[in-house]
Amino acid sequence: MLFKTVINLQDEEGFTPLMWAAAHGQIAVVEFLLQNGADPNLLAKGRESALSLACSKGYTDIVKMLIDCGVDVNEYDWNGGAPLLYAVHGNHVRCVEILLESGADPTVESDSGFNAMDMAVAMGHRNGTLSSCPR
Repeated sequence: MLFKTVINLQDEEGFTPLMWAAAHGQIAVVEFLLQNGADPNLLAKGRESALSLACSKGYTDIVKMLIDCGVDVNEYDWNGGAPLLYAVHGNHVRCVEILLESGADPTVESDSGFNAMDMAVAMGHRNGTLSSCPR
């Protein structure tokens, strides 16, 4: 039982070991933590999630693992973004595709009023992943 408590221990900013592993692309660590009771739905103080951290860096395998655990693909944080917006901002096309296939809402707007399509256009991303999304 102690291990289950420690595995979800949050630091002063609310980050868990799972969040740190997701943010740094540590696939084996993420898998280990999830298999041993890490809660993928916990949020840090700024409402950052393991999913948004993985999306911001384009770690597709971690994104898939977290989605398979049932995390909310539309969780909005206090930094003004959602996982899809972070993936678009980083031009992480495969993450964008995975999120959209998993139900991410392309109409969610950042605090600055940009949705995923607007952001992709503004940043000059030309892959076309969002071209079929409703505006």
